[in-house]
Amino acid sequence: MSGPKVVILSAGQGKRLSPLTDDRPKCLIDLSGRSVLHWQLSNLAGVGVREAVVVTGFNAALVEEEIAGLDLPGLTVRTLFNPFYSLTDNLATCWMARGELTGEVMLLNGDTLFEPAVAERLLAAPPADITLTIDRKAEYDDDDMKVRTDGDTLRAVGKTLERYDGESIGFTRFSAVGAMTFVRHVEAALRNPEGLKRWYLSVIDQIAKETGRVKVTSIKGLGWAEMDFPADMARNLALTERWASRAMTG
Repeated sequence: MSGPKVVILSAGQGKRLSPLTDDRPKCLIDLSGRSVLHWQLSNLAGVGVREAVVVTGFNAALVEEEIAGLDLPGLTVRTLFNPFYSLTDNLATCWMARGELTGEVMLLNGDTLFEPAVAERLLAAPPADITLTIDRKAEYDDDDMKVRTDGDTLRAVGKTLERYDGESIGFTRFSAVGAMTFVRHVEAALRNPEGLKRWYLSVIDQIAKETGRVKVTSIKGLGWAEMDFPADMARNLALTERWASRAMTG
């Protein structure tokens, strides 16, 4: 299997994780001997991804140093610097990376941890212009990026939805047409000042409502996590310890 290019949004500092992120972006937090970014790139390489572009910002030199020290045969990793990372949210980061969002491409949040089976599930999903990876669980909190679906079709995505049946994990696949549609909507959104403070999933929500052609694929039961708050560390360490143990025995 050979996967499409992946663009990883790793420009932010992650201030909610202070003091862990006082001097380094959260993509470089160590979990079981590897940074979050190392886990991401290693697991992507393991499912056949051959090209990754990491969008950097806060302490970009440290991210570049981390990438230079990785040994991931078959995977080419480049960086793209966003000088406006501290002034905007991730919609503007996507605008900075719009030149990379061409052809078949995947978009990954820089704080999303996932086992290789998650990427395999997304890659194996039926062809669609845009496919959002979602999880379904018994309870959701205010910080979850909730989704409302109709079968495999996305109807809405956002943190404040009143009706929802899952959450986005921050991993999206685009066809060539889907990528062009997304970039066109991103460019339109950034013409308005309020676009600087929007999440890119607000654009996915808009496309879903306008076209009805955004799909979802569920990874319920597979291992993934986000790095948002210091309280996440214990759970994420336990998750990556299992992955590290599996790699040593497998």
